Amino acid sequence: MSLRRLILYAGLTFSLSSLAFSLGSWTAQRSVAAQLAASDARVAALQENLARGILRSRESTVTVSGTGGARQGDAVPAAGSTQSALVDEIKRQLQSEMGLLPVRLLRERRESFVELNAVDNLGKASYGTAGYLGNGYFITVKHGVIALDDASQGRDARRIVSVTIRHKGRDLPVQVVDSGGASVEVHEGDWAIVRVRGEVDLPPLRVDMAYGFDFAEPIFRLGNDYSKGIILGTGYVGQRMSNGLVTCLTDGHPGVSGGGVLNQQGDLVGIPVGRMQGDYRFSFILPVRPEMFEKVPGLMAVTATE
Repeated sequence: MSLRRLILYAGLTFSLSSLAFSLGSWTAQRSVAAQLAASDARVAALQENLARGILRSRESTVTVSGTGGARQGDAVPAAGSTQSALVDEIKRQLQSEMGLLPVRLLRERRESFVELNAVDNLGKASYGTAGYLGNGYFITVKHGVIALDDASQGRDARRIVSVTIRHKGRDLPVQVVDSGGASVEVHEGDWAIVRVRGEVDLPPLRVDMAYGFDFAEPIFRLGNDYSKGIILGTGYVGQRMSNGLVTCLTDGHPGVSGGGVLNQQGDLVGIPVGRMQGDYRFSFILPVRPEMFEKVPGLMAVTATE
């Protein structure tokens, strides 16, 4: 067999293999997409059936009186728009009990977070997350924008010399406006406020500084996981610690520091500041508090009456 024919056969074999691989990948992606769509449909149908089942149960409830008569319970049969409203309300209650957050709301909140990048005087780059507060202001972690290394190192001490956020494919420089008193990471003072010059087209977060962080409450974490973009993580509240932090069962991958911890209403209630050494599933959360926002004008805060 000639060398030319061998090369031709090898080329044909490679081409066919590549075509088969591409076709297999395309088929797999279509299959996964179809499975996800089917799963979403089943969850929606389950919620609908549960809601209507609860409604039917309420409507059939009677209370027997002492004279042998009967009367309707608090829930009465309804029709038309009234019944639809009851079903919607029960679905909302189910969603709350299950610790869910509407996909639409999660997508909206995701747009409020950006990738944060820093470079120090030694040429080392690092990455994290920042949440938008409005008027060009962002909240993040102090250790992401200010070096917390020992100052006794003198001129060789590490200093962060450049901090930028990633917005619509552009790196915009930011300036540190305020920060907490942390001298080490995973500390109640590990927070910072930064500001970008010029306008940014981002939806500002609402801040809830009164959130209780009750045990086993569901929380939602948005952060720049491994510098791969803003990714959602979910988990549950553990306990409050004596140092002002809160433990949570949610992943603490590199890059999520400075991101957002949201409650079931989609309000910002804390920022991830660290994780348990050797365990990415156990995170430390810093609850937001008034002193963090003293230099942020026009902050959208949740009031006690809401």
